[in-house]
Amino acid sequence: MTRRGTGDPAAEEPVTVWERPERGARGPAPERSRAQIAAAAVELADAEGLVAVSMRQVASKLATGPASLYRYLADRDELLDLMTDAVAGEVDLTIPLSGDPVEDLLVLAVRSKEVHLRHPWLLDIPTEPLRLGPNGLDHLEYALRALAPTALSEQSKLQTIGLLNALVTQFARAELDGRRSPTTRRKAQAAYLIKAAATGRHPLVAQALADQAASDAAPRPQTQFIPLLRRVLVGLTS
Repeated sequence: MTRRGTGDPAAEEPVTVWERPERGARGPAPERSRAQIAAAAVELADAEGLVAVSMRQVASKLATGPASLYRYLADRDELLDLMTDAVAGEVDLTIPLSGDPVEDLLVLAVRSKEVHLRHPWLLDIPTEPLRLGPNGLDHLEYALRALAPTALSEQSKLQTIGLLNALVTQFARAELDGRRSPTTRRKAQAAYLIKAAATGRHPLVAQALADQAASDAAPRPQTQFIPLLRRVLVGLTS
């Protein structure tokens, strides 16, 4: 984040990457666009994880020097802003709303989770409630329109959307974890839980595990996502 120049350092205001022109009034024309920089960073993160994304690595992918990226970005945080907003643009917001807030938010949540599953590094982006670029603002506006038919206050609408986004993130994390083969540690933890429940000290845990075993299948995040989210949204919007 840089600041507007006013001549008085004490009076300068913070400025996000979205508020600065891609091309300054002076100097050479930029060789890269923000979209190109974001695309290169996203490609790196998709292939190697967020840890692989640095100003140097992105510059190398764009066949330029690291110093040149600082003509467009103040730091790596702004690079993360570009990446986050770029993939937020993959959520289809052209689907007309039905007028049913619960169902409309469920559909939006499903589309948002798909983006997280395509880009697992999103789960490693530091949480910042105001990390919103143009696409993120469009997403928020769409969600608020979905909630328009409710009697919720504006603050409650924002809280509902924040909780929805948090649940999307957690379910995406659980689904991605479920795709990995169980580690020795996880197997040991499962065995411990069964043995601990069998001691009789935790009868409610034992009953819950017995009911789960009787269903012949452990609940999976991908099958639990919509039913559980629907219950939460019904409670929040009623």
